[in-house]
Amino acid sequence: MSDTPIDTLNRKLDLLIEAISRIAPPTPQPTDLDIADCFVWSAEASLLEPVSRVNRVDIGLIKGVDRVRDILFDNTERFASGLPANNVLLWGARGMGKSSLVKAVHAKINSARKPAAAALKLIEIHREDIDTLPRLMTLLKASPYRFILFCDDLSFDHDDTSYKSLKAALEGGVEGRPDNVIFYATSNRRHLLPRDMIDNERSTAINPSEAVEEKVSLSDRFGLWLGFHKCSQDEYLEMIDGYVRYHDLKIDADQLRAEALEWATTRGSRSGRVAWQFTQDLAGRLGSPLKD
Repeated sequence: MSDTPIDTLNRKLDLLIEAISRIAPPTPQPTDLDIADCFVWSAEASLLEPVSRVNRVDIGLIKGVDRVRDILFDNTERFASGLPANNVLLWGARGMGKSSLVKAVHAKINSARKPAAAALKLIEIHREDIDTLPRLMTLLKASPYRFILFCDDLSFDHDDTSYKSLKAALEGGVEGRPDNVIFYATSNRRHLLPRDMIDNERSTAINPSEAVEEKVSLSDRFGLWLGFHKCSQDEYLEMIDGYVRYHDLKIDADQLRAEALEWATTRGSRSGRVAWQFTQDLAGRLGSPLKD
């Protein structure tokens, strides 16, 4: 008995569905949040990738930012304990330890807490994935854990409108930010937007003040603004002394000072990053491995 046109069509549809199923990527499995304290958000795959070895330094090695360090630690500790806390914007001079401080504070708080359910999770979200922040928050809000969402070097350019998604995700949406999620960001820009972008809005808008308010209101979503400023020569040398002692590098004190100042002069700046780069160079020349 020959197939009817309907039977032929159904068979072809079944073959088409089977072919598409083989081509389509598998449905991502939920990440086991027990396996790590730090994750990276993969927006394309809609999953959290665990980080087995976090690139961070001991909080005691971050010098010259004592006041902001204490404020950030207190805010994070309150959040980890289930108390009210603010989103934080760490802004200011490059290389002064903004991102290092976030990771160091997270590690310090977890070291004093019991493992498993009490652990505070740190999730890094890349700048280009900010518009997927609502999707990530939806995945996290039902979890028993508490999460710091961390975006390093956050800023927006002239033709970038994703900052509006961030505004809504932080505090402007109907549902609001989940109680178990807080957002930390670092930036060299105080308002996250270029100064000339704000100035252009002021010069071309019908109502200049309203245009500027709309642009800078993003930074208002961060309850804490922690400023980082260029360090003095004494603070720079203190950073290097701390690194040298921590990594047990053997060098004469006068020679260390002279080489450290020469290194800063050739770089044209002094910062925590420059101090760490000098320490790496020094350890290499001395043939001494650095501690993990």
